[in-house]
Amino acid sequence: MLDIDEVSRKISDLKIKLKDLKESIKLEDTEKELDNLEKKTLDPSFWEDAQTQAKVLSRISNLKKKVTLFKDVENDLIALEEIFNLVIEENDNNLEKEILDSIKNLENKINELEISTLLSDKYDENNAIITIHPGAGGTEAQDWAEMLYRMYTRWANSNGFKVEELDYLDGEEAGLKSVTFSVTGEYAYGYLKGEHGVHRLVRISPFDSGGRRHTSFASVEVLPEIKDDNDVYINPEDIKMDVYRSSGAGGQHINKTSSAVRLTHIPTGIVVACQTERSQFQNKDTAMKMLKSKLLALKEKANKERIEDLKGVQMDIAWGSQIRSYVFCPYTLVKDHRTNYEVGDVQGVMDGNLNGFIFAYLKYIANKD
Repeated sequence: MLDIDEVSRKISDLKIKLKDLKESIKLEDTEKELDNLEKKTLDPSFWEDAQTQAKVLSRISNLKKKVTLFKDVENDLIALEEIFNLVIEENDNNLEKEILDSIKNLENKINELEISTLLSDKYDENNAIITIHPGAGGTEAQDWAEMLYRMYTRWANSNGFKVEELDYLDGEEAGLKSVTFSVTGEYAYGYLKGEHGVHRLVRISPFDSGGRRHTSFASVEVLPEIKDDNDVYINPEDIKMDVYRSSGAGGQHINKTSSAVRLTHIPTGIVVACQTERSQFQNKDTAMKMLKSKLLALKEKANKERIEDLKGVQMDIAWGSQIRSYVFCPYTLVKDHRTNYEVGDVQGVMDGNLNGFIFAYLKYIANKD
């Protein structure tokens, strides 16, 4: 039987959350910005500048999605209240399932809308470039790095993002020594930026004949793909390019070609590589995007105005403290040490169920600011 008081409380909570979100997203201002941008597209000269066109259309798409989602939630909430009032007036519990389903659906939509308001940093809308390196520990750590790569691939595939491997180096016995891949889709970097840091694994090692428990570490670097060349200028004379034969994992990753490209930024010593199944020109273009992303992150970290002001290798391989622990033994637990968000379903997390951690981190940094 429908718990009238409980449903009434949930509807009241939803109304409060929606009111708060309306203020957070500044709905009227957002609609005005959307209207102004759409008017720009009516000007014939707008279509002459491809770069500006792409930026504006992307912004229009994002604003439309936010406004549409808010109004959908608003209308759904009105409909839910009408059905609920009908149940109370006529004492009809036949609509119980419809009401409960509507509440669950609204909770999910409001959560989605809440997350979209948190993705407002400059590069949140961009694609992400991720690099994973194992820590010390040989095969055990290299296998852990491979497990993380699989985890992010599964998350991306189940959330509508596209994954493209850019560079891959096999482990000696198992796993990988390093991998760089892109995650393409709306707000990819915004969702994944909180994964940047050291990830710790505790388990009984399958590579230890004595069945002992091992602790392994791997670093995950998450950078936004830079779309605007104005953000980063690189002097061509500061780049050294090497071409080499790629080394895939027996056809599982990258077929062997002669088009792999390695770029070294001489002033900082930063090295990037790309060895996808493309032409040398395309590999160089992708490697340049990777280099710009790394230099931008370094520039902002060093608080420098110009790339030219960066001297020497400033990217120390310092693991620091882990951001998250994945414990398989003696108990099962995945815990984020920044937000304290945790779940006991380790296998689910390794299969890509990361949204709980992602959303918890976005809310954490919003409250921190």
